Amino acid sequence: MLRHRFQPGRLVAGVFLIVAGVVYAGDAGGLWETPWFVLIPLVVGGLCTAGAVGVVARAADRRR
Repeated sequence: MLRHRFQPGRLVAGVFLIVAGVVYAGDAGGLWETPWFVLIPLVVGGLCTAGAVGVVARAADRRR
C-alpha cells in the first residue's frame, strides 16, 4: 500500500457519518424513536468540525 499523509479531518467526518448511520439504522430497526430533524445538525455539525480539524491540521503541518 502506498504511504499517504494522515488526514484527521476525514477521520472526524467519517466518525460523525458512522454515528448518523447508526442512529438512522436504530430508528429504522425499531430500537428507538428518532425525530427526523436530529440527523441534520449531527451531519452538518460533524462536517463543520471536520473542516475545522482539517484547517488546524494543515496549519500545524505547514509549521513543520
